[in-house]
Amino acid sequence: MGGSSKGMTEVVKRVRTCVGCRAERPKNEMLRVVRGVDGVIAVDTAGRLQGRGAYLCFNPECLRVAVKKKALSRALRHPVGSEIYSMMEPLCCARENAAEQ
Repeated sequence: MGGSSKGMTEVVKRVRTCVGCRAERPKNEMLRVVRGVDGVIAVDTAGRLQGRGAYLCFNPECLRVAVKKKALSRALRHPVGSEIYSMMEPLCCARENAAEQ
């Protein structure tokens, strides 16, 4: 790849796309929802569960758009129930309020 990188360390930020607003952000700034290998949908606050994941900004408006467009169901290739959205709402609001302060 061109040039020597001897002695240089490069920090790689893993960027993901929000299914609501389509904005790209580092994955540690987003909420992950995962469809596990057993087909169960869960909110992955640690970002470590195995399975197909979809990311959402910590913004209640992004959550509203994702619900309206059924973006999580499409991204996870599985229906997402209202209980998952109910679990996500306080997480999005709490993180947004903390960022404003």
